[in-house]
Amino acid sequence: QVQLVESGGGLVEAGGSLRLACVASGTSFEVSQTGWYRQAPGKQRELVASIHKGGMTTYADFVKGRFAISRDNSKSTVYLQMNNLDHEDTGVYHCNADGLQYRRGQFIPFNSWGRGTQITVSS
Repeated sequence: QVQLVESGGGLVEAGGSLRLACVASGTSFEVSQTGWYRQAPGKQRELVASIHKGGMTTYADFVKGRFAISRDNSKSTVYLQMNNLDHEDTGVYHCNADGLQYRRGQFIPFNSWGRGTQITVSS
C-alpha cells in the first residue's frame, strides 16, 4: 500500500500563512493525482485543491487566489501553500492520492488517504 503523511498544520491568526506537506511512501508506485481536502466541524469533507502528475491544478472557488498547490516529484511530496487564512479555513486537512503500484507482477490502482493535519485559524 501507499501511505500518505501530512504535516504543517497548527494554530495561526487570521491573515496568516501556513504550508502543508503530504509525503507519499511505499514501493514501486506512481501517483497520478493528489488532492487536498478539508473537513470543518459538523461539515462534509470538501476538495480544496488538486494537482495532476502532468502539472494541471484545480482549486475550489473559496481558495482561489489564496492557496497554491505544488509538487516535488523527487521527494514524493505535494505542498499546499495557504495565505490570507481566515476562520472559515479551520478544519482537518487531508491528503488523497491515486495512481498505480506494481505488486505481485502487475500494476494495481491505489487510492490512499492520510490521517490529516489540524488547522485552526483564530479570528
